[in-house]
Amino acid sequence: MATASVYKGAGFDFTNEVRNTFLTERGIPLPKATSTGTTIVGCLFKDGIVLGADTRATEGPIVADKNCEKIHYITDNIRCCGAGTAADTEFTTALISSNMELHALSTGRKPRVVTAMTMLKQMLFRYQGHIGAALVLGGVDATGPQLFTIHPHGSTDKLPYVTMGSGSLAAMAVFEAKWRPNMERAEALDLVCAAISAGIFNDLGSGSNVDACIITASHTEMLRNVVKPNERVQKERSYQFRRGTTAIKKEEIRSLIVDEDITTILGGHGRGAAEGEAMDTS
Repeated sequence: MATASVYKGAGFDFTNEVRNTFLTERGIPLPKATSTGTTIVGCLFKDGIVLGADTRATEGPIVADKNCEKIHYITDNIRCCGAGTAADTEFTTALISSNMELHALSTGRKPRVVTAMTMLKQMLFRYQGHIGAALVLGGVDATGPQLFTIHPHGSTDKLPYVTMGSGSLAAMAVFEAKWRPNMERAEALDLVCAAISAGIFNDLGSGSNVDACIITASHTEMLRNVVKPNERVQKERSYQFRRGTTAIKKEEIRSLIVDEDITTILGGHGRGAAEGEAMDTS
């Protein structure tokens, strides 16, 4: 009689799908993954690349993190912005960063952006979209500035300006209206900040601050919280109540001290027991 293979196949394991459906039908909700919601962008300028991202991470309708970091390190001259499931973007970019370092040590050459793009797209295609990582990859290598988008199923685009995430339409509207070739550094940075701000104020999944990263042939500059459009201001009124305003209806004090009885058990009596407990140094 044929039996089931003891060897598990590659990829994800969906054997718990029936159990999860059973629990959901009985009103037990599944835990939600933390999503970055996200507006991430990138554009070319005269000397290199400018990448940008917002800093809000969401967990369903809840803001899980107000100041998370979505621009991930790949190599010294390559960075990757991540949108989608926070854990997937974090660990996927960390894995490719490690593989790029091994590739550089193996070849003895500075890694190219297209190499990182190929590694990322092959990995995401292998998992058929189950890894929820939508990426903007940018960097400067021997062939010049390179900018790519990588979708969760593995498809890629190479464009002079790109946007991804739930706020991508608002950000793309800014790029379509104001981007032009051969911009100066300051002009490109202002444009990226304006694009991210459009996502922050027009998309509920994006919010908080603006992060940016400027990559040129000789230098990579990470600008953390370069714009803070949502800083909390001092409230107009002070809501302080004097002590005793709210009456105490019930008071209960419980002692948390645990009584402990210690019983000493001796291993033996006399000279023989002492000799048996001595360390053998022979």
